[in-house]
Amino acid sequence: MTTLPSPPPGPADHDGPSPDALPTHVRVVPWIDPVVDRRGHDPRSCYVETFWISVLGPTATWLMRRLVAGFDDHPDGYELDVEATARSLGLSLTKGTASPFAKAVQRCVMFGMAQRLASGWAVRRRIPVVSQRHLDRMPEPLQLAHQRWTRADLRLDELARAHTLASAMLAAGDDCGVLEPQLVRLGIPAPAAAEACELVRARS
Repeated sequence: MTTLPSPPPGPADHDGPSPDALPTHVRVVPWIDPVVDRRGHDPRSCYVETFWISVLGPTATWLMRRLVAGFDDHPDGYELDVEATARSLGLSLTKGTASPFAKAVQRCVMFGMAQRLASGWAVRRRIPVVSQRHLDRMPEPLQLAHQRWTRADLRLDELARAHTLASAMLAAGDDCGVLEPQLVRLGIPAPAAAEACELVRARS
């Protein structure tokens, strides 16, 4: 695993080696950040889908989801088939930085979600809370939704129900990445769903 210094969650001052030529295969390893790993959000979570997508963009957000999903089966890292991944996301892949896939990779690096290493890419397993400067650029309804999210008081009965459902889903073979949205669709408040999923992941 790779422990790297944590930049602020915004455009980086320098983005590592030039992405002029994406490799055909790349080694993807987890970026170990004790603070963000403890307090951040899974890229597949409702929080990221709601509040980070307007910052990262939909393509980079989906790429992060796909990259992090690989750690479910290979927690220490894995080899990524770049062309197959691009095609599975419906993206074209050409030489240079102009292709949609290359731009998505670059946005992940710019906003501190990934870093290029000599041996491949280090990718965050958790995404930090959206910074205030990004929140200030969001529409007012989204800013208010974020305030409600961060101020939510988790009712014990809601959390207990969410934990019971999440544990049952995991035992039934559901993927960790789909637990949270499934709980929300079942009527569990999003903060309770997120907390319950963190609890069952920690124990799995």
